[in-house]
Amino acid sequence: MTDGPSRTLPAAPFVLAVTTALALVLSAPFVGQIRSAVRAAFPGQYLLIIAGTAGLGLAAALAAAAWRIRDRRAARYGLIVLGLLIAVGYSAWNTSPSPERNAVERFHFLQYGLIAFLFYRAWRPLEDVGVIILPLLAGLIVSAAEEWLQWFIPNRVGEINDVLLNLVAILCGLLFSLGIDLPRRISLAPAAGTRRRIARLAVAASIALAVFFHIVHLGYVVSDPEIGRFTTRFAPERLLALQSERAATWATSPPSTTLVRLSREDQYLTEGMEHIRERNERWAAGAIRAAWLENRILEKYYAPVLRTPSHEGAGHAWPDAQRGDAQSRAAAAGQDEFVSAAYPYRIYPWSKPAFWTLVLLPMALIWRIGTRRNRPS
Repeated sequence: MTDGPSRTLPAAPFVLAVTTALALVLSAPFVGQIRSAVRAAFPGQYLLIIAGTAGLGLAAALAAAAWRIRDRRAARYGLIVLGLLIAVGYSAWNTSPSPERNAVERFHFLQYGLIAFLFYRAWRPLEDVGVIILPLLAGLIVSAAEEWLQWFIPNRVGEINDVLLNLVAILCGLLFSLGIDLPRRISLAPAAGTRRRIARLAVAASIALAVFFHIVHLGYVVSDPEIGRFTTRFAPERLLALQSERAATWATSPPSTTLVRLSREDQYLTEGMEHIRERNERWAAGAIRAAWLENRILEKYYAPVLRTPSHEGAGHAWPDAQRGDAQSRAAAAGQDEFVSAAYPYRIYPWSKPAFWTLVLLPMALIWRIGTRRNRPS
């Protein structure tokens, strides 16, 4: 038995899927502007508009399903209901105190459900497990790209939990797609051409996710004998160098005092602002020692952020009287080890060479298995 040629797939569905995915990724810098404009124009109806748009999209999808399903109704409607139950269950489990955040996350299900459907249609002729695995991998690549771009630009958030949210949305979209257009048979043994496609796309998805995780979530723990510990994306020596560089640069060319959405986010400034917010919240809550130690982190590692106005505001440095009061009260508050909780997203102080070794070894195995040819028989 030989591998045989790979099945040629129609190009038009791929063009539509890739174009839609690119539009989703490249729209990331503008989404914040659009939301702000909608919020400003309709302040009392903003959440209703977001939820209503998602609801209309879901209603349209359900109407299309009802129109398409003419046979095997139990199995096909069962797949759609399962997808909806997973979406509702995950949304309930992952709900937050912020109604706006919840509404935006619900909208993600619509976006990535559409991405899953379009890639499913592109690979639908395969009629083996590739029709499920390949759209899942393609959706992960799109998700990693979008979340990285959101991390890259100011005032947007990109982190691994959002990639996981998108993965759930992709899974729900695939179940919905199967319900709308369920193949008569899905072979669990992929054809050789499908196996090669899976191997290539699995490697691409692994690289995309690993690069995203490396950039956004790998970092360092700074242990300071005076303060305690805090996490940062920068090596300790690099953090101090950045402090000197920003102090010199911002003295003559300070950051903009208005938010420039189409620009690269200054992650050093962002980290400093997180410590300022944490310091202020701890002070307001009466946790004086924690507030004082957060302030010492700022003074020792993010001093330019304290002194320099930016789009995040100005006047962040404590007045001398407040600083002295905090210092004296903190000295009497105990000496337990302090661990800053300022950064809202996890930073993992893992060895980067070890991380990439753990990533690349399985990738090499997947590539080897997926691209090997069967022996002639």
